[in-house]
Amino acid sequence: MFAFKLTLILLGALLYLVGTIGWLFWFGPGLVETGTTEALLYAFSGTCAWLLITFGLAIHIIKQARPTAAGGR
Repeated sequence: MFAFKLTLILLGALLYLVGTIGWLFWFGPGLVETGTTEALLYAFSGTCAWLLITFGLAIHIIKQARPTAAGGR
């Protein structure tokens, strides 16, 4: 069971890292360089989605590390 959980955690971390690098260094700048209104809206919405995923992941990690901090007993 430990190996399965570790594999899932490492896979999730790898997917998040690949997605972050892809968005910040390939997709996002490509959309901004295009310069059309549609591309800029896609770049803005993609960045918002990336930020929401990042903050959600941070909150999930914090809640897993301290399960009683949010008032749970």
